[in-house]
Amino acid sequence: MTKSMKANTNLFEEHKFPRTRYQGSKYKLQEWIQSHLETLEFNTALDAFCGTSSIAYILKEMNKTVYTNDILKCNYDMSQALITNNNEQITREDFEQILVKKESYDYASLIADTFEDIYFLEEENTWLDIVIQNIHQLKNTHKKYMFLWALYQSCISKRPYNLFHRKNLYVRTSDVKRNFGNKTTWDKPFEEHFYKFIKEINRAIFDNKHTHKAYNKDVFDLDIQVDLVYLDTPYIPQKGSLTHYRDFYHFLDGLSDYHNWQEKIDSSSKHKKLKSIYNIWEDKKNILKGFEALIKKFKESIIVISYRADGIPSIDEIVSILEKNAKKVRVEMIDYKYVLSKKQNLKEVLIIGE
Repeated sequence: MTKSMKANTNLFEEHKFPRTRYQGSKYKLQEWIQSHLETLEFNTALDAFCGTSSIAYILKEMNKTVYTNDILKCNYDMSQALITNNNEQITREDFEQILVKKESYDYASLIADTFEDIYFLEEENTWLDIVIQNIHQLKNTHKKYMFLWALYQSCISKRPYNLFHRKNLYVRTSDVKRNFGNKTTWDKPFEEHFYKFIKEINRAIFDNKHTHKAYNKDVFDLDIQVDLVYLDTPYIPQKGSLTHYRDFYHFLDGLSDYHNWQEKIDSSSKHKKLKSIYNIWEDKKNILKGFEALIKKFKESIIVISYRADGIPSIDEIVSILEKNAKKVRVEMIDYKYVLSKKQNLKEVLIIGE
């Protein structure tokens, strides 16, 4: 353990949502979204495409009973760590034990064997193999999810672009001048990143005296009735490339299901992504039908949709669907600069149907 880790003994402070580097996260828009949520009357809420749980977290802070859902298992894990967990904390002893290779356990070497020279260095892959298997052995489920959250953030921090979309370890290791990224952060030992994020997840935990629940399902398979549904679907831009969340974060989803990971890998891909699965939110021809079905499914609830002004379908089309489902609709907009986007004058939109 490094000197800085030994010196810092205060792992527990007043709760605070941790900063995230996740593509599409609403972290920087939390206050703006909350200001509009506070104009609505509701007690129970579903964040149906929860991602990092940044909006589910402010719903919890607003003293609501919160349900989350995401089709990605790693995002479900993050909700379990941040939302359903009301009081669990990770101690220094917990942290030190999760790093130790246990003599009685027969460790697999899936990451070291499968991802050589793709995302991380050889010794980092070995470290990951040990730590992730120790995490999955934990009996305390909330501590398990907290450790997973911290490990996911550590992996993201050490990646150029914070993504797993291509085989590009050379970007980090090449001895060249760079005009982006932070090589110091990339090269910082995993253990230091991991410890830093353990402190952050400890600070994020709080109890609003309600019981919350997380789901890991296709949104259309959910059977739940709530006062308000918040929808932040993957979106298709009118121009430019689509965000493929499962391909961008497949490595995290693999970590979440380590012992079944190998059989899910598309071995023909250079960067060993997961096998492709159809997603209506990535289908230009059918995404409008997706919105129609989703809004109809939750027509008895207040519906709040996060969107972008340049999306397919258009804002007018979404408003029309809400109105057909007997909703009184208002649209709120704010100027917003998206990370990794070269587009100018973009607007983040909230479409609210009551």
